[in-house]
Amino acid sequence: MILVGAALLSACASTTTTGTSSTRTTSKVSVASASPGTVNCTYVTASTPAKPVDPPNGNNVPATGKVAAVIQTNEGPITITMDRSKTPCTINSFLSLAEQKYFDATSCHRLVTSGLLLLQCGDPTGTGMGGPGYTFRDETYSTDTFPAGTVAMANAGTNTNGSQFFLVYADTGLPPKYTVFGHMDAAGIAIIAKIAADGQDGSNSAGGGKPKNPAKILSVTVG
Repeated sequence: MILVGAALLSACASTTTTGTSSTRTTSKVSVASASPGTVNCTYVTASTPAKPVDPPNGNNVPATGKVAAVIQTNEGPITITMDRSKTPCTINSFLSLAEQKYFDATSCHRLVTSGLLLLQCGDPTGTGMGGPGYTFRDETYSTDTFPAGTVAMANAGTNTNGSQFFLVYADTGLPPKYTVFGHMDAAGIAIIAKIAADGQDGSNSAGGGKPKNPAKILSVTVG
């Protein structure tokens, strides 16, 4: 998956619901009636996964409450907080991949330090082309913004979410086309800013390049 200009990478299909204050593109798909406080999500097998992993269970996915995860990096821990009521299917996928150790011992492959200020991770191949072997729909809102601390899905167009995500270390202007599923704590923002300060090699034709810092994810733990 690649980020082209103001476009990032991901995978899915979409439905639109209109709320009182914003329009949401959602990955909620009812295959059968979900239990109260849950939704059903669809994960579509798309290719061979970059690392052996199973798609998440999409039935009765929790859609209330918040959950935290810790991304342990070579520069220290990054705590992200996620709101299940806003992006339940995305969070379900991220947690499933974390629990299967999909992100463990991987490197963040792309750093952008001009215009877009972010670090892109989640591809075990380190090329920007790898994914989990399945895709799922966007869960976006027309009011989404990307201030420092935002954690969002990278994508290759509408409804192409997979495993790649990006961490925003300074306020960044992007259209609301990328599912925002979490937010870093202040210490996490500082870690990504430190990796950014070490620079990148300019090797990505769409902007940015490979971080000069190893930018390694050692593990992702839930709770």
